[in-house]
Amino acid sequence: MLQATNSPFRQDQVEWLNQLLPTLTDGQKIWLSGYLAALPSAGVSVTGTTSANTAAVATAAAPAAPAAPREATVLFGSQTGNSHKLAKKLSGKLQDQGFQVTLSSMIDFKPNTLKKVQNLFVVVSTHGEGDPPDNAISFHEFLLGKRAPRLEETSFSVLALGDTSYEFFCKTGKDFDQRLEELGAKRIAPRVDCDVDYEDASEQWLASVIAAVGQAPAGAQATPGDSANAAPGAAATDYSRSNPFSAAVLENLNLNGRGSDRETRHLELSLEGSGLRYEAGDSLGVYPANHPRLVDEVIEAFGWSPEVSVPLPKNAGELPVKDALTSAYEITVLTKPLIEQVAALAPNSGLQELLASGKEHELKEYVKGRDLLDLAQDYDLKGFPAAKFVTLLRKIPARLYSISSSPKAYPDEVHLTIRKVEYESRGRVRYGVCSTYVSERLEPGQELPVFVQDNPNFKLPANPDVPVIMIGPGTGVAPFRAFLGEREESGAAGKTWLFYGDQHFASDFLYQVEWQRWLKDGVLTRMDVAFSRDTDQKVYVQHRMLEHSKELYEWLMQGAAVYVCGDEKKMAHDVQAALLTILKQEGGLEDEEAAAYLATMQQDKRYQRDVY
Repeated sequence: MLQATNSPFRQDQVEWLNQLLPTLTDGQKIWLSGYLAALPSAGVSVTGTTSANTAAVATAAAPAAPAAPREATVLFGSQTGNSHKLAKKLSGKLQDQGFQVTLSSMIDFKPNTLKKVQNLFVVVSTHGEGDPPDNAISFHEFLLGKRAPRLEETSFSVLALGDTSYEFFCKTGKDFDQRLEELGAKRIAPRVDCDVDYEDASEQWLASVIAAVGQAPAGAQATPGDSANAAPGAAATDYSRSNPFSAAVLENLNLNGRGSDRETRHLELSLEGSGLRYEAGDSLGVYPANHPRLVDEVIEAFGWSPEVSVPLPKNAGELPVKDALTSAYEITVLTKPLIEQVAALAPNSGLQELLASGKEHELKEYVKGRDLLDLAQDYDLKGFPAAKFVTLLRKIPARLYSISSSPKAYPDEVHLTIRKVEYESRGRVRYGVCSTYVSERLEPGQELPVFVQDNPNFKLPANPDVPVIMIGPGTGVAPFRAFLGEREESGAAGKTWLFYGDQHFASDFLYQVEWQRWLKDGVLTRMDVAFSRDTDQKVYVQHRMLEHSKELYEWLMQGAAVYVCGDEKKMAHDVQAALLTILKQEGGLEDEEAAAYLATMQQDKRYQRDVY
């Protein structure tokens, strides 16, 4: 309770403050303190009634010593670049508030400095089945381990990125948020968990953080965040994830030969006039359209008229439900949040039983591999108004593909390598949304909504003399076509070694002519291939690595950088196991020593993965 006798306030001010202060939240108090600190002290006049008040006024009127700059640390863990981009955005906003900001990838941050951090902001995605992204693994292990320090003097907030179609939605962000609290840190803005359509939720988090830290202190020099954090040489453009560019299709070719049971499309798109720029190693985001057959079957299952108008996501107008389900809403993936919302809308459908406590395994198995048509048919959802039901659906997410062209080799173009996904399950054919759209319904001259997704975690070495080892089976070879095209154009002298695999040499050797030309010209020093269906025993890229373990180890000792692209669930794990085996076998390392060596390579950006 504030007392009038020991403060510079009048009695009526004291009464007013005593009414206000108990009602303030911690965040509001922090904001208010920052706001008051920002007010100019010159000209302030307070009339006091006691000598103590007079002294306080004199002190307030005296020239204040320069305030110590406020500091903030923004850490990001990112697999595809989204967390990095949002961390840069927050850094800019904090700089505008007068903060001195340290922006760092978690893998580059020194954990022993953590206890010195006053304001910590974490932006992190969750990869695969609840795993931290590659550049967050070491920091995640440290923070959740026994060596993590007490953090009573640290304020923090966490932004978590994820995908509700995965069981462990935003688990890494939740791990950080819970652990920081356990270590005594003070949460100044609530954690926000973002789905794949993260823009609105992330903006809310950014606003809550800025409100919590308050206004800039007096005399602080604002630093424009966006310009300060822009990539060198990057051209400004209005096109982005939320405002994609309509790229004209130049070519759409099937790379597989006669007799193959696979279809892999080589897609060439024009970026002319877009202002979009990319680097080898980046990805392209593509907004696809749902299969018209599935759309028609969903409409029939719900009993809707195809022409009935429904709202679009984010209040972007209205369209007939057939058009909206084709281009605006996700209908091929079921998530627990969607099941919960539909159960609330249809309490007699039987979905409540699926959501009951103890049925977690049954729910997990049900949503796996099923889509909106399955849900409508299995639980008889016919009759619900289309305009109300579609508001429960997620916006159709963009699909990210590793770019398979070098911008130096193909100015104003971008190339993709996309394998068609089509299979039968539960009595009907299922389609990969984007891959089927590209292979069946996209012709040269048509346009495709796209945006560039920076991937700072998958880049060629800055030194062109560094040897490069590339491991990419199937469409995982895409970024290595971009890498070699880039090195050819720049005249890089470093050795290159490509491990490539697929099913059959005769029909599935993607970009064979180009690899052979690069081998002849010396751009590609060495290539080892594994065609799994051409031999009695299946042979994969990791087997070729082990066959050449001595040479591969020699390249590692020469400082070679290793790149892996492709399937995360099996291939990437098998390749990592092969690398560890080679380090132990050829280098004489123990298990822990080999793991530590690989972790150091990762920290030094000599081991980079683009896996999905």
